[in-house]
Amino acid sequence: MNERIRELVEKSYIYDRQNDSSFFNKELFAQLIVAECAKVILETPVDYEEIDTMHRIRDSVKQHFGVKL
Repeated sequence: MNERIRELVEKSYIYDRQNDSSFFNKELFAQLIVAECAKVILETPVDYEEIDTMHRIRDSVKQHFGVKL
């Protein structure tokens, strides 16, 4: 597992004040992974003419998984 995945795992823990404990939120983790993938899509070097295509791919991936991050 690489460092970025570890960071996303850490971000996926939610603190519950009522029980003074933390729990792993699987849905949040999944959303963070999809958002990270969408970010990588846009950071991939492409020719200027392909930029719109990259935006459409990113939006399609996020929409497919219902992620709004």
